[in-house]
Amino acid sequence: MTTENPDSQELPPKSILSYIWDLPNICSLAGLGCSLLAIYFIILGVYPAAMIGMIWAVAFDWADGLIARKMKGRTGADQIFGGQLDLLIDIISYGITPALLISSYGKFDALFLPVAFIMLVFGVIRLSYFSTFGLADGSKYTGLAIDNNSILLVFLFLFESWFSQGVFSVILAASGLGLAALNVSQIKTPKLSGNPINVVLLGVYTLTITTIYGWIFL
Repeated sequence: MTTENPDSQELPPKSILSYIWDLPNICSLAGLGCSLLAIYFIILGVYPAAMIGMIWAVAFDWADGLIARKMKGRTGADQIFGGQLDLLIDIISYGITPALLISSYGKFDALFLPVAFIMLVFGVIRLSYFSTFGLADGSKYTGLAIDNNSILLVFLFLFESWFSQGVFSVILAASGLGLAALNVSQIKTPKLSGNPINVVLLGVYTLTITTIYGWIFL
């Protein structure tokens, strides 16, 4: 998830492309590349490869925040730019990609379009709310953080072979709607990505998922 913006201040006269070389931004853009690969494989119907792209997008997203907090000498403008970049990438990684996954697995049947639309609407509302109000009490999210959508959908897809295509497409759609509802709910959830231990656990999960889906893909 994107980090809460610091107080506004004047941006220094740096060039646009200079922000690419900021290490946390490099990490964010690597996550964007993973989401692009996930979208590519979703369109092709190669879902194991898509799952790998989706979970690595989360891993890079969590890592960029950890790196940013550890770095010294980053200006307020660097933080603001990084937060906005993260927010825009989140829309692609956790909004468009899961919605496209459900549409693609449903054979792009028009019946799944409302599901995809609701997921997108709730996703951008969730991100806009967080961007505006930040963490509740400085430590918890209001609503389920949207990165959890990809983490849980990637796990759910492990059971895809247990069901027929038609049944699993309904399960996937229902899960997407359930997650979208949790995204905009008033429940309070901890900021998992802010804890280095959780980042390590996600790394283990990412490698495990990559191994499993890599084996299936091959």
